[in-house]
Amino acid sequence: MENHENDPLFVGTSPAIQSVLAKVSRVARTDSTVLITGETGTGKELVARAIHKQSKRADQPFVSVNCAVLPVTLIASELFGHEKGAFTGAEQRRLGRFELANGGTIFLDEIGELPLETQVMLLRVLQERTIERVGNGQQIFVDVRVLAATNRDLQACIMAGTFRSDLFYRLNVFPISVPPLRERKEDIPALLHHFVDRGAIQKKGIRTIDPTTLPALESYHWPGNIRELQNIVERSLILCDEGTLSVDVAWLAGAAPHNRGGSLLERVMGYEKEIIEGALKESKGKVAGPTGASKLLGIPSTTLESRIKILRINKNRFK
Repeated sequence: MENHENDPLFVGTSPAIQSVLAKVSRVARTDSTVLITGETGTGKELVARAIHKQSKRADQPFVSVNCAVLPVTLIASELFGHEKGAFTGAEQRRLGRFELANGGTIFLDEIGELPLETQVMLLRVLQERTIERVGNGQQIFVDVRVLAATNRDLQACIMAGTFRSDLFYRLNVFPISVPPLRERKEDIPALLHHFVDRGAIQKKGIRTIDPTTLPALESYHWPGNIRELQNIVERSLILCDEGTLSVDVAWLAGAAPHNRGGSLLERVMGYEKEIIEGALKESKGKVAGPTGASKLLGIPSTTLESRIKILRINKNRFK
């Protein structure tokens, strides 16, 4: 397997991250479409880049597209290109992201944000491997591997009518779920030292870590995942004056949704969500039955289903 020592996603030896690495290694050898799911900040793009680097397309372009930031009126032009004069302001021909990625890989991040009309266009590309530039009806063949990612529950989006089921099944050939940091807390020490070592290149003199820091980090919920941990370490490196790095626990309490100076109800719901997610992880997403999460928690399955819905827990990611 390729060395990814500079990628924080691949730091650690927890079963959760090792499972992701095994899937990356297997699917990288193929040209299959991959749908990468996970919360914000878990490292979905790092997974996509690892797949590309280990594939036969590694020496070809890797083009990353954040679908959430593309202007609705220009999405088709950005993805598929346009001809000169196709619309006001189109003063010259422009290649789209798919043509720029020809021979390589295109990564469509936040795929759940695409409007329905663009989803139809993308479905055609996946089916026929051809595109049409805006202002030109000619079919252009593109040899591109498609990797997509989302932090949304696309099944729920399908039910809500905001995502096409046929596109979902085209994308979901090989799903990879990236675990949140709270499900791989045994990796936090290695991640902490990774970020400290990398940051210490710019700030010399960091020799030790305050003994209260690691327990504080390991007990935190990490709603922002690896990205949040990286930011916390960077902030600590900026502020520390001595050779010892320490993290102000007030930053953690201030960042946690259920620990803000908000209501007791918010904090209780946060803890309840952690407990339910832990049970779902142990039961592999099963709610009812003798091995289900409801049995582990000692509550009726109907009650647990209700709490899962209220707390907006995606039980399918534990399966």
